[in-house]
Amino acid sequence: MDWQNDFAPLQLTSSDALPSLAIAPLTTWGAITVQGQDKKSYLQGQITCDVVTLEPHQATFGAHCDAKGKVWSAFRLFHHNQGYAMFQPASLIEKELAELKKYAIFAKVEFAHSHDIALGVMGSDASALIDSLSPDTGDVRVVEGGTAVKIDDLRWLLLLTPAAAEQLATSSHAEKVDQSLWTLLDIQAGLPLLTAEQQNEHIPQALNLHALGGISFSKGCYTGQETVARAKYRGINKRALFIIKGTAERDIEQGAELERAVGDNWRSAGKLLASYRFSDNQALALVVLPNNLDSDTQLRLKSQPEQVWHFAELPYSLDND
Repeated sequence: MDWQNDFAPLQLTSSDALPSLAIAPLTTWGAITVQGQDKKSYLQGQITCDVVTLEPHQATFGAHCDAKGKVWSAFRLFHHNQGYAMFQPASLIEKELAELKKYAIFAKVEFAHSHDIALGVMGSDASALIDSLSPDTGDVRVVEGGTAVKIDDLRWLLLLTPAAAEQLATSSHAEKVDQSLWTLLDIQAGLPLLTAEQQNEHIPQALNLHALGGISFSKGCYTGQETVARAKYRGINKRALFIIKGTAERDIEQGAELERAVGDNWRSAGKLLASYRFSDNQALALVVLPNNLDSDTQLRLKSQPEQVWHFAELPYSLDND
């Protein structure tokens, strides 16, 4: 895959505009594919979103939980190659596959870690590029070598065979950037970027999946449903996913520890799920925190205590539960 060496970080300040068209190999992402006669019914009994009503042109967020409602994986689900794909950070897949397969022996369903390549297409011209690849309409489209999935008005995901991914990436006139730009856009969108370190720690509502359409409260039973339902109807969830912003004079390490001000003291608040540092040292991050903190709560990175961070506004409401 030498062609992937052509992609480099895009140097952005916090006030810069995005390129009109950029493409990035999403090297730390992957997908679990689901095939077989019972794929729909088996998934329906395992995950939080409604698989039965998912049309071929639609995608949805979802989560797979343990029996206590703690999330093994948060993913984007869509139809792919006559089956389904569960697109998620690659670091989650080993444990997630093992959990999904636990009861699969009793059903006609096959799960696999896909060998497809994920490409992120970004910018105001992203939709025009996808239109050139497929005559289909809708948020999920069949393209040569795989599937295109609309993320938002400025982004599409392509899940392609290695040959198709290489052909598109090397022939496109799009600016070739690394996946950090995709991460920035995920953070700005407030999307749940669960890490392997935090698998099995959060219920779906703590990752804002209820606000992102990733939980069906009418579909029937699935693993962990009792906890997820109690969180909605009894208000037991006390955490949420937040975007925070501040200044970082140095690179931010993966899973950096965050602290919050409590009077004159600082207490551990959690670990970052993802972060992005602009070239002017402004930075954004995602973190799960108590959902009753005051909006003016002061925050800081434990490794960079000289800078105070604050909450940034989420682009959606957390009241959609």
